Formats: sequence, structure tokens, C-alpha cells
Amino acid sequence: MPIARRTLLATGAAAAVLPRGPARAEAARIRIGVLNDQSGPYRDDTGMTSVACCRQAIADFGATGKGIEVDVMFADHQNKPDVGAGIARQWIDRDGVDFIVDVPNSGVALAVQSVVRDRNKVYVNTSAGTTKLTGEQCSPNMLHWTFDTYMLAHSTGGALVRSGGDSWYFLTADYAFGQQLQKDASVFVEQAGGKVLGASAYPFPETTDFSSLLVKAQATGAKVLGLANAGSDTQNCIKQAQEFGLTAQMKIAALLIFLNDVHAVGPAIAQGLVLTESFYWDLNDRTRAFTRRVLPATPDNYPNMNHAGTYAATLHYLKAVHDMGVAEAKKDGIATVDRMKAMPFEDDCFGSGRIREDGRVLVPAHLFQVKTPAESKSPWDLYKLLATTPGEQAFRPLADGHCAFVKS
Repeated sequence: MPIARRTLLATGAAAAVLPRGPARAEAARIRIGVLNDQSGPYRDDTGMTSVACCRQAIADFGATGKGIEVDVMFADHQNKPDVGAGIARQWIDRDGVDFIVDVPNSGVALAVQSVVRDRNKVYVNTSAGTTKLTGEQCSPNMLHWTFDTYMLAHSTGGALVRSGGDSWYFLTADYAFGQQLQKDASVFVEQAGGKVLGASAYPFPETTDFSSLLVKAQATGAKVLGLANAGSDTQNCIKQAQEFGLTAQMKIAALLIFLNDVHAVGPAIAQGLVLTESFYWDLNDRTRAFTRRVLPATPDNYPNMNHAGTYAATLHYLKAVHDMGVAEAKKDGIATVDRMKAMPFEDDCFGSGRIREDGRVLVPAHLFQVKTPAESKSPWDLYKLLATTPGEQAFRPLADGHCAFVKS
């Protein structure tokens, strides 16, 4: 399928200052492509704030002072796997991109995975949830930062079942991410002795009216409405659930919701909501320092865990490139990813930790509750911390992923 004109415009704007092809690229030049949703339901959860965070990582690393020139390209994949794969292919083959990062939407993420592996480049996904990235479709060219469906179901789903939410009904975005999130959450609910009373899958991303699905969920008598979706879909579901009075009899389990979504909904509606993120801007001194540095480039959209993941992944990649030497890093994507796995990560967003053999980056999972309007002291002061699960415990065990290149 041809790449849409608006995607070419986004790519062209970033590429205009670059040489026309890889033949003219300098030996000490690295090219990074930030691929995400610039115009759809995930534009605030990824979008240009991810680009700003990538650039902040380059500045914080001091790439130029270390003799490394870094070009950043970005494009809108429109939540279409063929468009995302086409951009990745064009970036690598025509523009000499070495490293692709971000990539929300699990369908797009898996399509890009195949392209990057085929061309032996480097890919760090920081915004898609599917566990297939480190499971049956794992790749030695990829790392998966930030979160996945197992971690979300384990943290948020487990907490709600323990607090009495033992009967569930799901509203599910009908693509790889939503399907996997519903599946993982259902397993945790049933293992804890709860029941899944039903589910409604809806077309993604074209659905905006959830009223009939919410009425159907309410009629089941389930205690928990599980939202296996993200972005503006989650926002609309929460707002419409309150309008229909669902929140008076059902708890809302927003299995993937970001700070930006909570800000858009507002604490008056979202108060009391329990959720999981691996980063929060006001978590500690280091997260606040990072946020202060990046906010001038994105003052109306505070960073969430996707944005923080893009920052951390870019920083760690640059450390590996510097350690190996630019020429060696550009030559072999698998060798570069192996070097990234061998190096503990360390950054202001997630602290320190390790990267597992299958590419899973083991960051902590923080369980938060949305503050009441009275508790919130500023527009982005929205979370209070309930619990933290260490990275080694938060994600699916290595053996359960059955990644083909991991030795048993």
C-alpha cells in the first residue's frame, strides 16, 4: 500500500536537513527514527512528546561532545501496520536509519519488528503492549521497554480482584493489543477465583460511541468493567460510563491508561481510578528533574511512561553505540542489541536495572490511584502511589514466553 501523503510530509519535514541517502552518511553519524501516532487516538500518549524526549536523551548524553552526530526523523504510522512497515522499510533502505523507537499499536509494532529484523537494524519498542514481541514473535534485534499486557494485567487486574472485584466484563479494542490484554487480565481474574461474565470487541480505531456496549456490560451485573483499550478510546469509555451511571455500580479497570488520558478526563471524573504506569513525573527527585528538562519542548503535555521509555531507550542505545564505536554499531544490529542487553540501564526515568535475554527491559510497575480534585494541587498533580512491583517480578517469566532464540 502506498504511504499516505501526510505521512510523507511528516517524514520529509524531519529529513529535509539530511543527506539524500546513506551513501553520503558520515561514519560517526547515527540516524534515529521515532515512529508513532501523530494524529490519531495515541497522539498525546506518544506523538511529538516522544520526539522531544528522544532529542532530550541525545542532549543529555552529550552526543556531539563524544564525537557522534545524531539525526532524528519522525513519522505518523496512522495505526496501520502496512503504513508503519512501509515507513520503516523506507527509512532503512533510503535514509540510512539505524535505530527505530516508540511504535505504539501492537499490530504496527509487530509489522515493524519483521522489517527491522530482516535488515538487521535496531528496534526498541516503548509504546506497544503485546507480549508477542518477546514471545512467539521475538527478535534478537529488538528490546521491549516500559510495559506489556502481562505486566498491566498482573498489577492493575490483580489489585482490583484482591479488593473485591471478582466478576468482570470487558470492552476490548479489536486488534492484537486489546485481544491480548483481555486474555491476560482474564487469566489473572480466574486464577484469583473471579469470573469473566463476558466481553464486547469493537472496531478500532473508528469507534467513538460506546453507549450500547456500556449498557450491555451494565446488564450483566459484573462488578468490574475492564477496559482493554488505550488513548482516546479509554477516555471516551470513562466519560460515557459516568454519563450512563455505570460508575455507581461498577468499578472501572482502565488496564492501560496514561497520565495524559487522566488529565484529559479530569480528576472529577477519574478520581479513585486504579492504574499502572512504570513512570510518573512526580515520583521522585530524578523523575522531576527529567520532566523539568523536557517540558520546555512540550509544555502542554507532560511525559508519561511511553515518552519516558523513548528517552531511556535512546539514551541506552547511544551508550551502547559509544561503547562499541559508531562504525561497529551501524554494521550489525544484533551485536548492538546484545551490547545493550549486556549493559545495565541507568536513567532518571526508571532508575537502574537489567535487560533480559528475550529483550524484555525489567522496569518497576507502579500501582497508582487518581487523586480527588481536593487532593490535586495542580493540573498534572494526579497520582498517588499505592504499591510498586519490582521489574524482576512484574513481567511474564522468561520460560513462559517461549522465545525461539533464548536458550533453555
